[in-house]
Amino acid sequence: MTTTALGNAGIWTTAAQAQASSPTAASGKPVILVLGDSLSAEYGLKRGEGWVPLLEKRLVQQKISATVVNASISGDTSSGGRARFAPLLAQHKPSLVVLELGANDALRGLPLSDTESNLMQITKAAQAARAKVLIVGIQVPPNYGADYTRRFEAVFSKVATATKSALVPFLLKGVADAPDALSLFQADRIHPTAAAQPQLLDNVWTELRKMLPKQ
Repeated sequence: MTTTALGNAGIWTTAAQAQASSPTAASGKPVILVLGDSLSAEYGLKRGEGWVPLLEKRLVQQKISATVVNASISGDTSSGGRARFAPLLAQHKPSLVVLELGANDALRGLPLSDTESNLMQITKAAQAARAKVLIVGIQVPPNYGADYTRRFEAVFSKVATATKSALVPFLLKGVADAPDALSLFQADRIHPTAAAQPQLLDNVWTELRKMLPKQ
């Protein structure tokens, strides 16, 4: 993210409201489980405006048979996601997991080693259940310091390389680094607006489409 994107906010919202649906594996369709934070949980948006609901629409438009389960919770950290992942695996039996966590770890100053370990364990658990994993990276602004910024960004690629998982380097590419970035963020300067959600989806879709069954 850019400095503009984060502003002076201390942490992401801690209002936690999961959007996971009922068990879906029995339908026979591949299940895409999105495990994320407020960036995927439609924080500050109307229902249906976030990039995850837009993903559902794109799958229908492209006649790709898959069910999306959004298990994202605003304010969640990598440790929180790790703690609740096993029941989600058992309930939904996903074929593909989109792992979008880590931003709150940085905003709360949590050790990078913990973030890396949590993302690694989530990914390995998914793979042990025969699910493919797409790791979605995030970046922090330069005011965190060049060294921390570099090491934080590297966490996602390290996990992806170690587990041979797919990677989206930066979820907010084309948004946080856009010339008109301010207009693409809500008043808190942290969460993208509805207008920015199609770009977030495009960033994820570039890698996700490669992992979906060919029609």
